[in-house]
Amino acid sequence: MAALREGAPVKLPRVNSFVDGAAVARIGSANFAMLDWVRPDQVLLAPEDRICVTMLEMLNIEGIVLEPAGALAVDVLPELADQIRGKTVVCVTSGGNFDFERLPEVKERAQRYSGLKKYFILRMPQRPGALREFLNMLGPEDDITRFEYLKKSARNFGSVLIGIETKQADGFRQFTDRMDAAGLAFRDITSDEALSEFLI
Repeated sequence: MAALREGAPVKLPRVNSFVDGAAVARIGSANFAMLDWVRPDQVLLAPEDRICVTMLEMLNIEGIVLEPAGALAVDVLPELADQIRGKTVVCVTSGGNFDFERLPEVKERAQRYSGLKKYFILRMPQRPGALREFLNMLGPEDDITRFEYLKKSARNFGSVLIGIETKQADGFRQFTDRMDAAGLAFRDITSDEALSEFLI
């Protein structure tokens, strides 16, 4: 994208290595020469977390193992639905570079992107029954995947890091509404990249 905007290959200052098969800091001159007719607005973006969703769907539904770069072509298909409807489309995919030890990370990122998993920091009152009251705010499909009490010197409140997984993303809105109604102070850190990398 940067090269197309500039009209020549450019070196990116930072490259994330998750999609390692496509993580290059500078496009090659020969590659750019093949693509210089493409306008920047024609480039389809594939967010890394959405690629994780695609990888999981291909594994769970089709039984096909894809590495992150190998999932790129399949990932952007929905954006091309109107243009390819009724046509035969071939996607080039690959999976040889996928390490199954990364599967928990892929699942985690896919759930967060889909809104099925969130992390909160709560300001939990330190009094008998407070934890029970909080647990009653959870919906029937909510599951606690992480619970860490971050004890500080405050006598009346304690901080809690909690991870919650659910089956319907809409359930989180109801859950946060219940916390608001109860006057429970909380912060959703799911999309806070710095905090997430440090705490999760």
